[in-house]
Amino acid sequence: MQNIVELNNLYKTYDPFRLDHISLELAPGSILGFIGPNGAGKTTTLKIMMDMVKPDSGEVKIFGLDHIRHIKEIKNRTGYVGENQYFYGNKTVAWIGKFVSGFYNSWDTNKFQGLLSHFNLSRTKKTSELSQGMKLKLSLALALSHDPDLLILDEPTAGLDPVIRRDVLEIFMKLSREEGKSVIISSHITDDIARIADQIIFLINGQIALQENKDELLSQWKKLHYQDGALNGQLIATLKAQETHMFGSSGITDNYLKIKDMLAEGIAQENIKVENISLDDILIAFVEGES
Repeated sequence: MQNIVELNNLYKTYDPFRLDHISLELAPGSILGFIGPNGAGKTTTLKIMMDMVKPDSGEVKIFGLDHIRHIKEIKNRTGYVGENQYFYGNKTVAWIGKFVSGFYNSWDTNKFQGLLSHFNLSRTKKTSELSQGMKLKLSLALALSHDPDLLILDEPTAGLDPVIRRDVLEIFMKLSREEGKSVIISSHITDDIARIADQIIFLINGQIALQENKDELLSQWKKLHYQDGALNGQLIATLKAQETHMFGSSGITDNYLKIKDMLAEGIAQENIKVENISLDDILIAFVEGES
């Protein structure tokens, strides 16, 4: 089965930043979550996919097509929401929809109007009167109204209230699970990525630090709380984000399933406690390890 997206050795420099030979694949119907601190290269990578930034070297294929020679076809099949929303301020929501519709062969006016109603956006309101959250909802409506096969989303839920955020995430999941669409989402709200993503990429300082299936990732990364003597020194040395406090020590392992049997006796004696952790915890462990 052909991958929807393939990046091979993508390289880009903005002195002193360097996007350092990024490679990834996205299968049809999959949701890929990009996680990383500010300046890690997430937005640069997404903009290269959309031919908004030119790489210094490397190859990008989307739908099996070269993203330079076939960019018009690729954009016609891709819904993109950038990290910032820019519109003609004196134009209405309806005008923006009509204007954007001219760029897509499969634009569905009824779908656009339905999304406006769903997001409670007035067709007659000028975009200069929209809040940042409302502009984001308009961007999402525009991105979804031409039935894209691929969604590329840069912070698509930032500024949305929790109810709308959940609704938007459910839309993405439905597109993937029921319609076989593919999604790439970058977000600082890692709970959103944890909720919907199949695959996770941690991008740190322009490099892929980790690329893993989400469920496998969360089953391997755990926080261990332990009393003195409960763990051997060799195992302790492998732990990330180590801390010592008045009740003992703690650290994060990225290899829990392999060491699980070694911990069984300590867990039974309550000298070791295993705690699930979040994607935020994993990101912090990476960033602290780099500092």
